[in-house]
Amino acid sequence: MSLKTKRISSAMVREISAILNEEVRDELLKNVSITDVTVDDDLTFAKVYFITRLDDTVNMEKELNEASKFIRMHLAHRLNLRSTPELKFVYDKSLDYSEKIDKIIEEIHEDESHE
Repeated sequence: MSLKTKRISSAMVREISAILNEEVRDELLKNVSITDVTVDDDLTFAKVYFITRLDDTVNMEKELNEASKFIRMHLAHRLNLRSTPELKFVYDKSLDYSEKIDKIIEEIHEDESHE
């Protein structure tokens, strides 16, 4: 990833987060935190990773992708890019994975202390 795409990705994380908090009327979407954005080198496509406090991540992903054109329009106004990438929202499973690993390690330590 080039320095340019890294800067654009970082700006997109900030701006999409702000759009979700300031522009979106759907209160459900305000329960989302953007964790990362990966942008293709040609800036045509961006994967937007998110987490949420709500349990229904599948529905949340669907709602975000339905709102992606609205979010992209606002993003275009905020970022001064020749063309704004198409957005694809994806639930960020890395936090779930790290919590699962932490739980396994905790269980191992508990088992060792009982021996």
